[in-house]
Amino acid sequence: MAAVLPVVILHRNRPDRVGPTVRRFLAQDVPGGVRVVLVDNGSTPANRDAALADLPDGVEVVTLPANVGFGPGANAGFRHVLAHPRADDGPWIALAPDDAEPADGCLARMVAAAEARPRAGLVSADFGDGATPVVDPYFGGILAPATVDEGWEPAGHPHGTLMMAHRDLLREVGLFDERYFAYCEEADLALRAKAAGWETGLVRGAIVVNPDMATRHAVVDYLQLRNTLLLVREHSGRYHVTIRGIMAVGQLLSGLVWPSRRGPYWTPAARVRAIVDFLRGRFGPPPAAVAGSERSPAPARSVRPRLRPPRGAPGRGTTTTRPGPRRP
Repeated sequence: MAAVLPVVILHRNRPDRVGPTVRRFLAQDVPGGVRVVLVDNGSTPANRDAALADLPDGVEVVTLPANVGFGPGANAGFRHVLAHPRADDGPWIALAPDDAEPADGCLARMVAAAEARPRAGLVSADFGDGATPVVDPYFGGILAPATVDEGWEPAGHPHGTLMMAHRDLLREVGLFDERYFAYCEEADLALRAKAAGWETGLVRGAIVVNPDMATRHAVVDYLQLRNTLLLVREHSGRYHVTIRGIMAVGQLLSGLVWPSRRGPYWTPAARVRAIVDFLRGRFGPPPAAVAGSERSPAPARSVRPRLRPPRGAPGRGTTTTRPGPRRP
């Protein structure tokens, strides 16, 4: 009997997008079909009701009372699938935000490539941008040029636009670390998986796009920096995080003096708060002062803008980085 692929879709205040996204996933040609679990991550009552009214029959719904973030919201979906297994469920659980757009055959390609590798544990789709997620000991989750044109490509971590996790991996190494709230949780999970002997890869040709991102400028800047420092400390050690922290202060000062060196989400107050909160051990949701900052514009594709590491940084000229396609 062909296995069903459970797909967790994380939704928050996008009722116009979630119905089409759910139907797009249900139409994927996975041999055993797709089982959709929608996690409503603290939408307003009106948006939640509108989203649920547009869902096809048979979609399972997990409702969260507040916005808990990308990683914790995804964990709620994973826990639901693991706690309510069906006889025809396969070993994989997919995860996507409410505006992911997988191309025809995307999930089938991902499943086929993953099943050909006995120790595959985390798999992500292909943005079509010619870049591969890797983990740098100083900069955390970043991008490197692709090395494969088609099929499985080893990767340092999956990306959250569309990824799959093996059930056994989640049971063995655990779910997303909820301290991250959003950004860097995929890299943390992949590093824990690697330590336990699991492989992470990206499937070239399994195309997914993510048309926009509505996360606030300051929230992106804050979470990326704070969480990168946490990731580097946890997996590379205190020496590396000290160097990364010094670099972060240098980037902040140089951005104040030279505007051309500012990144696309550059927000000085958010960066200062990120460093302070990391040093204080304050993780989880961004503080209210940061979360209330100006909302960022929605680019045509929600991929991370390519930024070179600062002058003198390890790996300069070989990596790129992009803020994740999610809206915490």
